[in-house]
Amino acid sequence: MSEFHSKSPQSIFCCACLFLLHTRYVTRAYLELPDFAACIAQVLERGERFAGISLAARDRIAEVGQAFIQDGQTVLTHGWSRVVSNLLVKAAEHRHFSIVVLEGRPDAAGAKAAKVYADAGIPTTVVLDSAMAYAMESVDLVIVGAEGVVENGGIVNKMGTYGLGIAARELGKPFYVAAESYKFARLYPLNQSDLPPMGPAAQLNFVDTASWEMTGGLVGKAPVNTDEDGKVDASSVPGVVQFKPNQIKVKNPPCDYTPAKYITLLFTDLGVLTPSAVSDELIRLYQ
Repeated sequence: MSEFHSKSPQSIFCCACLFLLHTRYVTRAYLELPDFAACIAQVLERGERFAGISLAARDRIAEVGQAFIQDGQTVLTHGWSRVVSNLLVKAAEHRHFSIVVLEGRPDAAGAKAAKVYADAGIPTTVVLDSAMAYAMESVDLVIVGAEGVVENGGIVNKMGTYGLGIAARELGKPFYVAAESYKFARLYPLNQSDLPPMGPAAQLNFVDTASWEMTGGLVGKAPVNTDEDGKVDASSVPGVVQFKPNQIKVKNPPCDYTPAKYITLLFTDLGVLTPSAVSDELIRLYQ
């Protein structure tokens, strides 16, 4: 994730994933080994094992998932996911299809993912996040990643995934999720407010993500005004809206929860699963 700014929403998504991994690996180790030193040793051993199986998991997911992509289809995806990119790039080695990517504000994660797909020779189009329903009419299927897969078969993922799932179901398009089994977590959210805390919300920046990059400041392709300290004058940046302090409230949550009813299938290193099978796998994993 080094390509993303450390204070971007993407880093907060990682915090959400770490919370889920902590629940499974650290909490469980403490319950099994109350002695602190033994617990630490167990966590370290599991960490080494986890690093070894992570890459293999992505390859397994690509193997089982690429069969669902056919020649001539158009795939819609959202945000940046290493497991999804691995699946799509490997599928492109045997099939000819195109990709539509939502731009993924506020950190332009989708636009960055689009470059990976384009560099792999896949015809790629970037569309506005708000155009997801508009674009849905012209695609054949949706594939997204997940920060976490919860016990009821739903997923926690980049903000906008929930709306994407609703649009896909309304228009009769299959909605697939590619996620490693280590992201399965014993959480059972009923709505958005049930999500665990994911850290402070990122600053909301209204930026033209096709022309600007968030790299510790606003660095663009067009000249901007700076003050004597070298700080960028936001009023000189195209597309940036400034508000007076405390004039409005900013709410910019990094993730949302997509209920299981919007998910067609999950591509995992355990195989292709229905959402209802996730709880069974969790019982097995936590035994």
